[in-house]
Amino acid sequence: MRLILIRHPQPQAAPGLCYGSTDLAALPGEAERVLATLRANRAITPAAALYSSPLRRCTALANLLGQPTLDARLRELHFGAWEMRHWDQIPRADVDAWAADMAHYRPGGGESATDAAQRVLAFRADLLQQPHQDAMIICHAGVMRLLMAYESGMTAAQTALRAARAAHRIGYGEAVILEALR
Repeated sequence: MRLILIRHPQPQAAPGLCYGSTDLAALPGEAERVLATLRANRAITPAAALYSSPLRRCTALANLLGQPTLDARLRELHFGAWEMRHWDQIPRADVDAWAADMAHYRPGGGESATDAAQRVLAFRADLLQQPHQDAMIICHAGVMRLLMAYESGMTAAQTALRAARAAHRIGYGEAVILEALR
């Protein structure tokens, strides 16, 4: 099955803000701009099954593409008390503790990367049971990184650690295509 992962349009958030699973809207006009870019780059597959995170910055685009199946397992990492705080306001010791244990630390008392990987990989396993040839998935950079990091036989913790260690620059509205073996 071919997975077409598409990061949501840019959200209405100040630069430097930690927003993870907070339900922010996309900037006005961004969903339409991303859609036009995806069409120009031929990243859209009309016959593909359509899935989306239920967060508004994802559904803004997903609803332009069709009638998505919303799945909460596709939401971004929950940063607990760090949500909606500027990164420079989060104590350095807390950020260092997270960096020291990327797979298991719960930033802000929220969700660990391993917790996120468990739900994302459960979504992936369920998706691969479907008869689709292609699936478009409107989601978040963290979810995309987890799906890109996974290899057969890896645990959620291994996937989380591999995703955390990989540098990323996934732009808003960017599409990444993966071949997922059933």
